[in-house]
Amino acid sequence: MELVRGADGLARCGWAAGSPVLLAYHDTEWGRPVHGEAAHLERITLEAFQSGLSWLTILNKRPAFRAAFAGFDADVVAAYDDADVARLMGDAGIVRNRRKIEAAITNAAACVALRADGGLERLLRQHAPVGPVEPQAATTSPESVALSKALKRHGFVFVGPTTMYALMEAIGLFDPHLPGCHRRGA
Repeated sequence: MELVRGADGLARCGWAAGSPVLLAYHDTEWGRPVHGEAAHLERITLEAFQSGLSWLTILNKRPAFRAAFAGFDADVVAAYDDADVARLMGDAGIVRNRRKIEAAITNAAACVALRADGGLERLLRQHAPVGPVEPQAATTSPESVALSKALKRHGFVFVGPTTMYALMEAIGLFDPHLPGCHRRGA
């Protein structure tokens, strides 16, 4: 991965170039901690929907995902039924993939059940790397493998090690920004 310099003169991780949406996400959200169950469920859901697609596609559809999945209220989404799946399959604003839609519902139910063990945020934070992580072209880590296994034990699906590595970057479990990026260490 390389740095790019934006029109504003700031150095950024190379993937943020070429789109104002990616640039804004990079500068304001990626690598920053999120708080609360809905914020974490949203990130897991979006990472699962991103699998096989571009992150830009998901970011562009994010408002529609938030509407379709009730602001990622786990109790509401966990109660979705076959009629809701059919409704979501007809929603052109989101990615219409039945397996991913069903995974979002399954994961919401797992999220609700996980409250008895301290909740989703606690589980995710328990898998944060100890010590600094040097940004690299990795797609998995021992921590993302362990997180994937822990989530699967709790009934989550579409949470493989690569998807969980991307989640860990996104929610700031470690600083994913390249040395020299204006967001590094911020």
